[in-house]
Amino acid sequence: MVSDGELVAGEFTVGGRRRSFTIRLPRAVADDGQVPLVLVLHGNHPDAGGWLMREWTTFDKQADRWSFAVAYPDGYEGCWADGRGVTTADEAGVDDIAFLRAIVDWSAGRYGTSPELSVVAGVSNGAFMAHRFALEASAQVAVLAAVAGGLPAALRGLQPTHAVSAMLIHGTADRVSPIEGGYSRHRGPNGELRGRTLSLQETAERWRAIDRCPPGPGRTRTTEFSGRTAADGGVGGSRVVAWTVIGGGHTWPGVAAAPGGAEPTSQEFDAAEEICRFAEPLLVPAGARRL
Repeated sequence: MVSDGELVAGEFTVGGRRRSFTIRLPRAVADDGQVPLVLVLHGNHPDAGGWLMREWTTFDKQADRWSFAVAYPDGYEGCWADGRGVTTADEAGVDDIAFLRAIVDWSAGRYGTSPELSVVAGVSNGAFMAHRFALEASAQVAVLAAVAGGLPAALRGLQPTHAVSAMLIHGTADRVSPIEGGYSRHRGPNGELRGRTLSLQETAERWRAIDRCPPGPGRTRTTEFSGRTAADGGVGGSRVVAWTVIGGGHTWPGVAAAPGGAEPTSQEFDAAEEICRFAEPLLVPAGARRL
């Protein structure tokens, strides 16, 4: 695959619903000929779509730097069925696992991207959905990146078939999805709490257990603005990194705050760049990651 950074629009029917997405192809291919596909998932907003993450993040730029293809899917009515049971997509019974799998297969069949070297990255509702896709499609997903979104508690018992490396980024000043975990702002019909998510620490511990990383505190690196704890040595060389952004809000580090957003955004690093840097050495074929 060699392109001029072509942007391709795709559309097909999944579960009786017309679904759409856009793929940005890299300008060149790595020496090994393997082209990973990064699926980038937006947060929950009625007007949100894949275009938002394409405009807001630097994944287009990273596509050329790392020779990755990048897919920007459009959620159902601006959201994802992430398993918490609180979004419009969840309540409508939308099968977003099938939708994202179909994008992986469509891209592989048409453009030769690797169907088992995928990366799924998301923010907020997109981060919750990224956790779910990594758990339920682990043979296809080699790397997960969740920004401002812990593992939904309802999915804690899911056991994937393959190890998935995970980069987990969360701000200490996130008021929408607190780093300590908690319940969704979207309450049930009688005002009941629902949609609980795990804390950053609990989420990291769960992925470390899934990947069978050796016990121990891991390696920690701190700066004035953040702290990272990494656990290495999981099945297939998988790794789990928990990245605490000091003073960071419900935002995507390294870019301007989202339109209408009021929470602080860290400028210490570019999350898209760091996700691709993290993923590049961890794109291991499914056979080596089998649990």
